[in-house]
Amino acid sequence: MTSAGRRAAFYALAPSGWRDYWTLLHPPYTLWHLSYVVVGACLAPGVSGTRLGLVASAFALAVGIGAHALDELNGRPLQTRIPARLLLVLAGLSIGGAAGIGIYAAFAYSLWLLAFVAVGVLLVVAYNVELFGGLLHTDLWFALSWGGFPVLTAYYTVAERIRWEAILAALFAVAASLAQRSLSTAARALRRRTRAVTGTIERDDGTTQPITVEALLRAPETALRALSGAMIALAAALLVLRFR
Repeated sequence: MTSAGRRAAFYALAPSGWRDYWTLLHPPYTLWHLSYVVVGACLAPGVSGTRLGLVASAFALAVGIGAHALDELNGRPLQTRIPARLLLVLAGLSIGGAAGIGIYAAFAYSLWLLAFVAVGVLLVVAYNVELFGGLLHTDLWFALSWGGFPVLTAYYTVAERIRWEAILAALFAVAASLAQRSLSTAARALRRRTRAVTGTIERDDGTTQPITVEALLRAPETALRALSGAMIALAAALLVLRFR
């Protein structure tokens, strides 16, 4: 638990055993960003289930496990009890596994995928460990790395080229990720670094409403739940469309 006994995130479980690993995965956000992979792949002509499976597996490892393990090593924002050495092993194996999948795909399909692998490894490490003085640890780099990059990588893996629909979809993912970042930053500050909030809201009709941490969390976290569900539903719709 964090400030005032609140959970570190709306999807976080009480720290203990297997619950820590659930929390570490950030399930709603991981599925959200894997949805961008599906969007990118399904927009490509001639969708290949094998290629989609490879790129989705790589991002599931790198983003779902590797990035989050590194993030937890860097200050314990989720307050899990997973040993630091195990977090380091999880990060190394998952990022290494993702790179291995990318290298295999590069030699199987297009050597240009090696560039995507290199950029992906750089982004996941530099962002979460805050290399270069945190230069890449910004809202914009989050949106580019966790939004636009998965779309473009998945599209190129399937199509072996980048066309305008891929660029437009990447812009969509960047914008959605910026919205996510804005909402989640506000929610994290309330959950993890706020002891108490005081005050009231006075309405024009004379009624008043107390201002509490829970009240302030309601809007951004409701929006985050809805947006994560919307992205997953969009990805599912595209899968049904392309593979039915």
